Amino acid sequence: MPSPDYFSPPPAPSRPQGPEAVDLDALYDPPTERIRNGVLHYLADFHREYLARATFFCLATGDAAGLDASPRGGAPGFVRVLDAQTLVFADWPGNNRIASLRNLQQDSRLAMLFLFPGLDLFLRINGRGRISTDSELLQELREGHKVPKTAIVVRIDEVLFHCGRALHRAGLWSVNSRLDPGLLPTVGDVMAGLARLHGGSLAAGQAAQANEHYAHAVRTDLY
Repeated sequence: MPSPDYFSPPPAPSRPQGPEAVDLDALYDPPTERIRNGVLHYLADFHREYLARATFFCLATGDAAGLDASPRGGAPGFVRVLDAQTLVFADWPGNNRIASLRNLQQDSRLAMLFLFPGLDLFLRINGRGRISTDSELLQELREGHKVPKTAIVVRIDEVLFHCGRALHRAGLWSVNSRLDPGLLPTVGDVMAGLARLHGGSLAAGQAAQANEHYAHAVRTDLY
């Protein structure tokens, strides 16, 4: 398991003070013993079974300037378990902002929220991450002939399951909740709007071309 030296210490948390502070303990009941006992500092066998089938999670990171959350997806098993307290996953191409990677260079804290299509629960992992360019590790994480440039190694501080009430409030898995793309601006429309905001414009047909390119790239240029 990676030594603690790989992970930078988190900054001291700030605490609200003054009239804006809210007495949360007066508003909310404490968690039950069952909920408290459900928070572990290592992966049990049942966590590993879920991770072996996980295909999507959101990754939260931050730095002194603020916070960021980004989606991560892959085939079942794309998040690898190295040991009871350590995970790893590849960083695959996105929009090249690489906000998560830049954040981890300043603050190693991160959070992972896993969704499982069709299931009424979440898996949450809080911990600390580091960026790895170890060639052997990257080879293990390759997809076909594509090898990632970096991987994120996570040391687990907390792992817990979370109930799926939010999924039902959103109707997320319901067919009736699917949005009609014709009712919203397309990628090309958004690009045209951004161009106008910056004092420019798209040439005739560019918005339609952007839509066609996006529809192809988002499904085929995965790695």
